[in-house]
Amino acid sequence: MADLTKLTISEARNGLKNKEFTTVELTEAYLKKMDECRKLNAFVCEAPEKALEQARASQEKYNHNSAGDLEGIPLGIKDLFCTKGMATTACSNILKGFVPPYESTVTSKLLEAGAVFLGKLNLDEFAMGGSNETSAFGPVVNPWSKDVPLVAGGSSGGSAAAVAADMCAAATGTDTGGSIRQPSAYCGVTGMKPTYGRCSRYGIIAFASSLDQAGPIAKDVRDCAIMLKTMAGYDAKDSTSARENVPDFESFLGQDIKGMKVGIPAEYRVDALDEEVAAYWRKASEMLKSRGAEIVDISLPHTKYALATYYIVAPAEASSNLARYDGLRYGNRVDGAHLDDMYINSRTAGFGREVKRRIMMGTYVLSAGYYDAYYLKAQKVRRLIRDDFVKAFEKCDLILTPTAPTAAFPIGDKSMQDNPILMWLNDIFTVAVSLAGLPAMSLPVGLSSQGLPLGMQLIGRAFDEASIFKAAAGLEQDIAFRGIK
Repeated sequence: MADLTKLTISEARNGLKNKEFTTVELTEAYLKKMDECRKLNAFVCEAPEKALEQARASQEKYNHNSAGDLEGIPLGIKDLFCTKGMATTACSNILKGFVPPYESTVTSKLLEAGAVFLGKLNLDEFAMGGSNETSAFGPVVNPWSKDVPLVAGGSSGGSAAAVAADMCAAATGTDTGGSIRQPSAYCGVTGMKPTYGRCSRYGIIAFASSLDQAGPIAKDVRDCAIMLKTMAGYDAKDSTSARENVPDFESFLGQDIKGMKVGIPAEYRVDALDEEVAAYWRKASEMLKSRGAEIVDISLPHTKYALATYYIVAPAEASSNLARYDGLRYGNRVDGAHLDDMYINSRTAGFGREVKRRIMMGTYVLSAGYYDAYYLKAQKVRRLIRDDFVKAFEKCDLILTPTAPTAAFPIGDKSMQDNPILMWLNDIFTVAVSLAGLPAMSLPVGLSSQGLPLGMQLIGRAFDEASIFKAAAGLEQDIAFRGIK
């Protein structure tokens, strides 16, 4: 039997329906691959017994012709989604050992569709990071690494690495400032950040509430469409959930893009952009043009303020969201001589360096005397960034940009560790989209001279994921990217 872990979701579903293999055989193949790839540190909690139990239940549904859209498909779940009866820690010591008594809305939808959960995936602590090096469980190793271990990107590094290494058919991710798209680019897989409000945030451990959005990471565009259709939808439990109809995203694949206008923003041609990335950007635009799309120049003038704006808004919301983890109401407790001492000890032991940095930044910009000077101004600039996109979409239907300015870099890169701003610059092409709440997809477009994957990003209007899927499917077909051999 061929390696079942190489199959896409679409291929696996067809194989199961045609009785070419069983759900148990498919799950066992992934469990074996997880064991072989444990050195990548992608999974932080494995659930083989539960997965096989779910697989057996799924096989019964296939036997009785009552299979769901994701029946028997083995998935990895980012350790930010609450999963009933399965440890959920946000890869932080402050939540070590926490087992939720309830299920997040997104994972509930996936279970209802018949998905099999293999376990929980590594991430930057509380999703704060761009390289998956801030996790309490240690860094994820990029499967494309050769002589030197490379970062998998963050925060959804475990999700991207697991999909790239065929440890799961697809995975859930969350994107606050690029945390689905950037690791997808680094690991040579496809990741979709939906419009803010498209997927419920209920049961997802919060980082920055006005930015966090769940989405899929998968092997190809079609699999992202299949996953997103199941994950999306209005949820009364989430006040930011949008009352928007969820189309069959898969139906847009293969549609003609002739006459579609694709914008190229001048402001994304930054000094930090690697020349190889720039070359693939030109190549991708030519491929879309050859399919009948019209390439137009656009301007996003406030892009230069996006990174600064993000690193005021996101830490401010993080400071507020993480205030609950004090060892008394939430989180592991470290006793002290008095109440304040207990708070200090619990948070000192529980939070890592990057989380503490962002809490301090956020508390500062929200404090009296600085709230007006920083936070309110940042929110005004955020509106200007959103307005830039609104004006740009008067001239185009989609925007094409690189996902990240470079390929993956080595784990423990001293320049990054000594200067966190250099690390934050890896999100230079993704944060503006998040601030505007727009949908965007990263897909692999080729390899660098070092043999590392590079990604391009397609950005769409709010709730117009359909146009992204339409263009991405054509681009994917022309590129014909091959994953890890």
